[in-house]
Amino acid sequence: MYAVVRHYENAKALSDAMAAAEQEVRDTISAIPGFISYYVTRDGDMMTSITICETREACEESSRAAKEWVREHVKSPLSPPVVSQGDVFIKFSK
Repeated sequence: MYAVVRHYENAKALSDAMAAAEQEVRDTISAIPGFISYYVTRDGDMMTSITICETREACEESSRAAKEWVREHVKSPLSPPVVSQGDVFIKFSK
């Protein structure tokens, strides 16, 4: 498994657009072969997305698809996210 975490500052326009089009975002990301899960959090104007896929390549494709979606749907300027990524080596859930 592979994970990508993106942290955005001043992302109110992005989080509002994603919330308004949640099903479209869900359809876009979940259609990627190797997709496992996707989470988004927001705290004021900060937003964090977490993508989990079977492979690095699937996460890279999800990043490309998300970037394209943002380009098409968010018209206000957006600072590049701070990105962390890597192999998942510990996994558990309740």
